[in-house]
Amino acid sequence: MSQDLKKMYRTVMADHFPDTLTIGFGDQVLRYRKRTWKIADEKTGELIEKGLRYGENPGQEAALYQLREGHLTLGDCRFIEPGLGLASAISEADMIQAGKHPGKTNLTDLDNGLNLIKFLTAKPAAVILKHNNPCGVAHGATLAEAYRRANRADRIAAFGGCLVVNRALDRETAEAVAENYLEVVAAPEFADGTVDILARRANLRIIQVRRMDRLSDYLTRRFVDFKSLVDGGLIIQQSPLNRIMGPEDLQLAETVHEGQTYRIARRPSAAELNDLLFGWLVEQAVTSNSVLYVKDECTVGIGTGEQDRVGVAEIAVYKAYQKYADALCFDRHGLPYKDLELAVDQGRRPRAEKDAIDRDTAEAKGGLRGATMVSDAFFPFRDGLDVGLRQGITAVVQPGGSMRDWEVIEACNEAGATMVFTGQRAFKH
Repeated sequence: MSQDLKKMYRTVMADHFPDTLTIGFGDQVLRYRKRTWKIADEKTGELIEKGLRYGENPGQEAALYQLREGHLTLGDCRFIEPGLGLASAISEADMIQAGKHPGKTNLTDLDNGLNLIKFLTAKPAAVILKHNNPCGVAHGATLAEAYRRANRADRIAAFGGCLVVNRALDRETAEAVAENYLEVVAAPEFADGTVDILARRANLRIIQVRRMDRLSDYLTRRFVDFKSLVDGGLIIQQSPLNRIMGPEDLQLAETVHEGQTYRIARRPSAAELNDLLFGWLVEQAVTSNSVLYVKDECTVGIGTGEQDRVGVAEIAVYKAYQKYADALCFDRHGLPYKDLELAVDQGRRPRAEKDAIDRDTAEAKGGLRGATMVSDAFFPFRDGLDVGLRQGITAVVQPGGSMRDWEVIEACNEAGATMVFTGQRAFKH
C-alpha cells in the first residue's frame, strides 16, 4: 500500500479541465487560459506538456488558469486586470530548475508567500511556508540572516516547505538554503553561481518571480475570491485590503464601558512598534482563528486555524517552546530535539543533555519573554490574552471592538504591557 502511494506522488496526472475558462459577471466577461509547461520527465528525460501535477492530494485532477482578457468593475471596485500575473504567469523560463511538474500546494504556498512578502519590501525578508501557512518569517540585515532566522523559527515545519525571499538570492543565502530540504525556492533574481548551489537538490523547484520588484503595486488591488461549496455553489467576495501600513495607523487601545473610559497606560517603545507592525503584516497570511508571537521582527510561535482564541494562543505558546528547544538542541548537539529525546529514552545519550535544554527553554519561556502577541480578531474575554501575558509578552496588537475591550485593557495595564488596536480584522479562511 505504501509503495502504491509513493507511486501516486510520482505520477503526473492527466486532467480534463478545458484549455480556456470564461466567467461572466452580467455583461462583463473574464477570460482565462489554462497554464501548462513542457518539463522533462524525471526518469526518461522526455518533455511532457502538462499543467499541475495534481491537486491537494494525488488522485485529484487540478488546473491553473491565468487571467488573459477582460476588466471587471463592480460598484467602486475595479478588480485586478490581465497582465499582472505572478504565480499564475510562471513560464518554463521562470522555472530555472523545474524539478518536476508543480502541484497545487506548491503554487498556493508560493502565492501566499507573495501575498505576505508584498508587505515586507523595505528590508531583506524571508518567508517559509508549509500547507499554505507561514511557519517562519523574518527580517534581517542581510538576506542570509533573514533566511537563517526564518528557518530557525521553525526548523521542523520548514522541512519540505516553500521559501520566498524579496531580494536577489546571493551565494551566502544559497549555501544556507542548500543545507536544508525544501520543495520550492522563489526569488526575484538569482546571483551567478547560486542556481548550481541550489541544484544539489535535484527535485527542488527553483522559480524566478519577475514582478516581485513591483509587489507593492498589489497592496491596493483587489481580486475576485471564489469559495466553492460542497453542493456546487459558489460564494464570491472581494479580496481583503490591509490598511495598516505604518506605526501611525495603529491606535493605542481605548474604550468606554458604563460611562468610564479605559485606556492603555503605557505607549509602545520603538522596538515594540516595529514588532507590532511586522506581526500584523504577517497575520494577513495566516489561516484564522490565529494568534502569533513575534520578537525582533521574527516569528516565535504561530498558531493557526483553531476554533477558539484561548486554544490557539496556547498552541502558539506550545509551538514556541518546542521550536526554541529544537533550535537549542541543534546548536548544541547537531540533532533535532525529538531525536535527542528518543536517544535519551533508549539510553544512548545522557539525560542531563535533555534536562539542560528543557531547563533553559523554560527559563527563556520559549523566547516569548518580551515578545509581541498578534490576534486576527478581538479578544472576547481576557483569558486568551492572559495566555500570552503569563509568558511575559509586553505588547499586543488586535482589532479591538469587543464588548469586553475594557477588561482586556485592564489585563494589559495590570501586567505593564501595552496594546494597540487596528480597527480591522484579518480573517483568512
